[in-house]
Amino acid sequence: MNLAYPKQNFIDWLTQQWVILRGQKIEPENVPWLIGPFGELGTIGDDFVIQLANTENLIIERNTTSHGLISPFTQLNFSDSQLNQLSEKVIDFYENTANYDLNLIVKWNPFFKFFGVIVNKLFSRRINQLNIPTKNLKQPENITSEIITLTDSKTKKVKYTIWFRTIESTGEVVYSGIYSTCKLPSGKMCVKAVFPLPKGNATVIMSTSVGHNGELILDASGEKFGDPGFYFLLNDSKGNFWSQYIRSFRDQLKVYTDNEKIVAEQTLTLWNRQVLRFNYEIKHTEKKTN
Repeated sequence: MNLAYPKQNFIDWLTQQWVILRGQKIEPENVPWLIGPFGELGTIGDDFVIQLANTENLIIERNTTSHGLISPFTQLNFSDSQLNQLSEKVIDFYENTANYDLNLIVKWNPFFKFFGVIVNKLFSRRINQLNIPTKNLKQPENITSEIITLTDSKTKKVKYTIWFRTIESTGEVVYSGIYSTCKLPSGKMCVKAVFPLPKGNATVIMSTSVGHNGELILDASGEKFGDPGFYFLLNDSKGNFWSQYIRSFRDQLKVYTDNEKIVAEQTLTLWNRQVLRFNYEIKHTEKKTN
């Protein structure tokens, strides 16, 4: 029987064992579109940035304004007509993400709110990752947004782009994720976000499209392994790689302009029921590099 790494928090071990039992063993070289950095034991936050840089001999640049989440935006392979439909402001946000601040409003489905509280207490606060507010926010909460790049010391090329977001009032890490693009086995180009966890990660792969009103739609939903959607990955006690595709959990993000403002709506669903909704206001602000 394959076992999760033993010398760690029991809750983490139990969760990983569930992935091993319900998921599938993978070979990294066969699924390059899925593989991303794993976290070490203990807290995640921005600690994994230093760990990853040390492991792969990379140079850390914090608060960089020279790199965006998807830069250049053309790597998503949209047609010229699709690009013309999109707002130039939305494209600029993804190419120059560090020059934008975010406000956040959260609305929970009351049937799932208890689930969010449990996840927060058992995992999020302890590892300082994925600290989603467990109360409905009627007034916007300021979110600090920082772009961190890890550059190869020899080639001087950026290898990882990290979007590090915290709640300004508490300093809690909402998301500490590595963003890139990937090409699925189907040939579809997608946006990929990797959120390191102890001995593994949560990876969200989002298909891209342009809506009827010119909104950018990122959709993490599919039917099977190899589709866009939500994946857990981990290393077991023998160093084997495992992954589980969570078909029932889906995430859709729409980004568009409204009265010259950039806004976004993100909806998370489980078993086709809305779990929570995020509403963002994205404001342009020129920031200085440290």
